[in-house]
Amino acid sequence: MALIEVANLSKSFTYHEKELGLKSSIKNLFKREKLTKEAVSDISFTIEEGEIVGFLGPNGAGKTTTLKMLSGILHPTSGSAKVLGFTPWERKKNFKMQFAIVMGQKSQLWWDLPANESLYLNKCIYEVPDLEYQRIVDELSDLLDVRKVMKVPVRRLSLGERMKFELIASLIHRPKVIFLDEPTIGLDIVSQRKIREFFKYYNEKTKTTIVLTSHYINDIENMCNRTIVINNGKIIYDGNLNKINKVMDQKKILKIRFSDIADREVISKYGIIRQFNGLDVKIEVDKDQVKLIAKTVLEDTSVVDINIEDVPLEEGITLLYEVS
Repeated sequence: MALIEVANLSKSFTYHEKELGLKSSIKNLFKREKLTKEAVSDISFTIEEGEIVGFLGPNGAGKTTTLKMLSGILHPTSGSAKVLGFTPWERKKNFKMQFAIVMGQKSQLWWDLPANESLYLNKCIYEVPDLEYQRIVDELSDLLDVRKVMKVPVRRLSLGERMKFELIASLIHRPKVIFLDEPTIGLDIVSQRKIREFFKYYNEKTKTTIVLTSHYINDIENMCNRTIVINNGKIIYDGNLNKINKVMDQKKILKIRFSDIADREVISKYGIIRQFNGLDVKIEVDKDQVKLIAKTVLEDTSVVDINIEDVPLEEGITLLYEVS
């Protein structure tokens, strides 16, 4: 069952530009040129119950704007959306009680209060019964390993600890849909991994639908079976992240180790050299030529080991941005 349905959704913002200097400031008092930025342009997609879907895109692509419309923070310029059967920007109470949004750069915790008091405030807002609240907090604080700092003021917590409490605060009311906007931004590698593992476990246990935006490829790769890539406000890819290189018809990488120092000029005849230190070499070759070139290298040189690899995923995504 589709919990999120988006049809021809668009969002535009108007703004003004101003040149430097007093003269331009005075001129702008009387006449300003109005410009329009189309942040999201005619996008359509559906997300099924229990899916974890990643939103990828460069800065300014429209990811956060899309999440803000789906959570009712922003009204669209045109188009329609349904989340849990509700129109998000109508902001009905029953809708707000069934979803959560976590924004990595915005806090919902009270800075000077202990974390447990911020959690209790959310419990009151969402009208969660006492016993259920205590059970949820006990479970999540153990899973995220923050029980020992529950009574510490938020301002005294580390960034990773604060982010974990942000997640707990968003899950107090057991939402059916969670929007995560850069939830691991600024975190160390260990904290990123723990949060990814937590949400994978939480999704498997509760079948909660999760929509995630992130600039970290590891977040998307490790959590999402499906990825929507957006650029310049338009969807340019919707599918499995690992198939992006196949869609873009990427080349292959030959990773070769020689027994003797290789001649760089000779190696350059096989393909584009990506890495060269004499014994270990990486060359980029056309996908349809990879078998022939590998055979030629083996016949003409002293090879100890040879591997065929895909072009790194990040490069496929970058190319996808450039051609869209």
